[in-house]
Amino acid sequence: MILTISGILLMLFGMAVSIIFWIPPIFDRKKIREITGKRYPLVYFVYIANGPMLILVGLLLIIWSKFS
Repeated sequence: MILTISGILLMLFGMAVSIIFWIPPIFDRKKIREITGKRYPLVYFVYIANGPMLILVGLLLIIWSKFS
């Protein structure tokens, strides 16, 4: 039960991060690019670590809880 709830929370948080990242008024890429400069690709690394990766981990937790 705890694994299922944790998986759902991780998936919801990952989806929220993904939505926030792709809505231009919330996440202004031009301003972030000005601030980070050459380190701008790091923004995509942080996005992948906190968006799709959390969705995947949450899904794996849900699947794992069903089989154990």
